[in-house]
Amino acid sequence: MAVAAAMALAACGQRPSESSGSDTGKPIVIGASLPLTGDFAQPGGEAKRGYEVWQNMVNAKGGVLGRQVQLKITDDASSQDTVVADYTKLITQDKVDLLLGTFSSLLNYAASSVAEKNRMVFVEPAGGATNMFTRGFKYLFFAQPASAPHQADVFVDWVKSLPEAERPKTAAYPIQDDPFTKPVIQTMQKDLEALGVRTVYSSLYPADTTNFQTIAGTLAGKKPDLIAQGAVFEDGVGLVRSLKQLNYSPKALFQTSAPSNAGQYSDGVGVANTEGVFYTVSWHQDATTPLNSEFVAAYKKAYNADPAEDAADAFAAAQVVQAAVEKVGAIDQDKIRDWLHSNTVQTILGPLSWKATGEPNGKFLLAQWQSGKAQVVAPAEVATSKNIINPKPAWK
Repeated sequence: MAVAAAMALAACGQRPSESSGSDTGKPIVIGASLPLTGDFAQPGGEAKRGYEVWQNMVNAKGGVLGRQVQLKITDDASSQDTVVADYTKLITQDKVDLLLGTFSSLLNYAASSVAEKNRMVFVEPAGGATNMFTRGFKYLFFAQPASAPHQADVFVDWVKSLPEAERPKTAAYPIQDDPFTKPVIQTMQKDLEALGVRTVYSSLYPADTTNFQTIAGTLAGKKPDLIAQGAVFEDGVGLVRSLKQLNYSPKALFQTSAPSNAGQYSDGVGVANTEGVFYTVSWHQDATTPLNSEFVAAYKKAYNADPAEDAADAFAAAQVVQAAVEKVGAIDQDKIRDWLHSNTVQTILGPLSWKATGEPNGKFLLAQWQSGKAQVVAPAEVATSKNIINPKPAWK
């Protein structure tokens, strides 16, 4: 029913009110629905923090177009049905001025459809699955450097750079059944097979999997040199714990989003067991990008912790919206859309620009945990560590 309501609104040609910066007495209301409970609660909570840090920083400097920013954030409970209902209500009943995206490709696929039907710009902090960008949407923008199929390119490039004797000979690919993780790992598998790395295991597991003993047991029996896991967060921690219990440590371990969750990941697996773990990442807290040090300081002050990548991605998504509104000089959805399609936005992730589909044009960073800290190890020009640990040390 929510989708039908959104379609009916679009068919009637109704639009959210558009305004200039002259209405200084009224806040700019930005709506978002995030998974604050359910399967994606951990990264959803980080995204909320990222949005709120941005809001506080921008309001302290006078707001946007001379108006204070007010966030209206609801909980979609990690449900596609709920996220559709939430964004429909934000647009049609709450009549928010602007939108920001939710977390995960699964939820953003549904949410962005509501925004597109209502002709509202939708900047998403997480949602790089291939099918996000095959629908001909004009108002969708993904605020990360690259989409999912290209996220692991930099890891494949590193493997390719190794002398043949040092490359992994065999690999295993356990993958959460998630629209983001699948293209990352499946593309990596295809690319590594082309380099001669033999696949000994490749399988999807349900998103709600909590017991990894069976998968870990199978992997220990196959003894792959490389394990590349499509993991969101808790599943990444769960597999490491299970492999450790079985005392099987691969020569190389790559996981998708899980290791980027800063201290929460190291707390989950133990700091010593993070050593040598690879992942690709959109952001690093030591980056010299504009406003990054201010973001890190504000996050630490607010939450007494280091920021996770998901918080930085959300902050960057808000930066994209802010930049476009300020350049256009008004809250005009079509003008904001057109400006973003034609320009590059400087964010704490670095410069972002987009194809006509909303897919970004850049590349990710290759990161590795070293001595209890996440380091960028490639590309060389932005690396925070010149060394790469290979092979991965045994579990502690």
